[in-house]
Amino acid sequence: MIHALVAGGGIGGLATALALARTGQRVTVLERQDAFTDIGAGIQIAPNGFHALNRLGVGRAVRDRAVLVDELRLMDATTGRALVALPVGERYRQRFGDPYAVVHRRDLHTPLLTACRAIGTVDLVAGAGVRRYHQDADRVTATTADGRTFSGDLLVGADGIRSTVRAQLLGDGPPRPCGHTIYRTLVPMERVPRWLRRNAVTLWAGPGWHVVHYPVAGGSCLNLAAVLDDGATEAVSGRPAGRAAVLRRFADPGPVPGTLLRLGEDWRRWVLCDRDPVDVWTRGRVTLMGDAAHPMLQYAAQGACQALEDAVVLGNLLADAPTTDVPLRLERYNAARRERAGRVQRLSREMGARLYHPAGEDAQARDALLRPLDEEALHRRVAWLHGTPVRADARGGGD
Repeated sequence: MIHALVAGGGIGGLATALALARTGQRVTVLERQDAFTDIGAGIQIAPNGFHALNRLGVGRAVRDRAVLVDELRLMDATTGRALVALPVGERYRQRFGDPYAVVHRRDLHTPLLTACRAIGTVDLVAGAGVRRYHQDADRVTATTADGRTFSGDLLVGADGIRSTVRAQLLGDGPPRPCGHTIYRTLVPMERVPRWLRRNAVTLWAGPGWHVVHYPVAGGSCLNLAAVLDDGATEAVSGRPAGRAAVLRRFADPGPVPGTLLRLGEDWRRWVLCDRDPVDVWTRGRVTLMGDAAHPMLQYAAQGACQALEDAVVLGNLLADAPTTDVPLRLERYNAARRERAGRVQRLSREMGARLYHPAGEDAQARDALLRPLDEEALHRRVAWLHGTPVRADARGGGD
């Protein structure tokens, strides 16, 4: 039996622990916070994410908490007209094998945490953020911020975009602020006008900004996010933002986005960051996954899905591995995931620039590109991403 250390008890870390434990491995999850909780707002889960959740045994539990949407809508905030709508109803579900859904982060985190707690080979240790590690040919030892040490056969850095494991493994500095500020809030659905309560993910695109909204928490809340291309260079994470300040920053958003923004009260602010794709995120008995390996902007709505794919592929590749084979299996995992994850990182940047924020002639070019796309054409365009199952063989989840 392999003993794996996992740094980070968020969605990616718990998915990794579950993937390994379901193949008979022992796992110790080291979480920096004092409790295994997940803060934040909404997450979109495409069928590829549900393919991974099904493999982990929690697909039904997440679907039961999710809102299954009927379409993804891109609207022109200035004119109020629809630019394109991607239907994700019955035909889409039949084609790709699973739904497109939206959830609150806790409605994804909680089923993973419950499943980990139900397996006797997963040890969940809170208040144990990994500060550094040491490895030799046979073992790896992680040292936490309070000086405790934990040893195992491998260490998985699932500790997010500012990963301390990555900092030691790659030494490539902090993530890159992309110049976009996002404001997020949740609005109780009873406060939302009925004409805005739509079973869809709707994005209002303006010149250098956009607003996106969709129902979460079983439809009891509206997840609302507003993004401004403001050239921000300072990394900010979850800082409170006053309602008046948000409304000032989006001074002329158009009738519908303006109505939405005025609904928000308890806003928080982030400056979006990512990294360039890298080919290598494994060395010896240490590897990375999720945002620690391939952090991406939210514009393709694939951050959580790609972390779930990582977890399943890693579990597949370590399922029958003797401890002496761990470094080789981790290299195979890296090779199986780097091309697909890097492609999604690049796509996420491109979507933000070309679809959501263009102005003038660039916006006209976008509109001309989208105008002829019908349902079949749209489904073909997303098939490589939404419809790719996580493979069970040793090569993992490639394109």
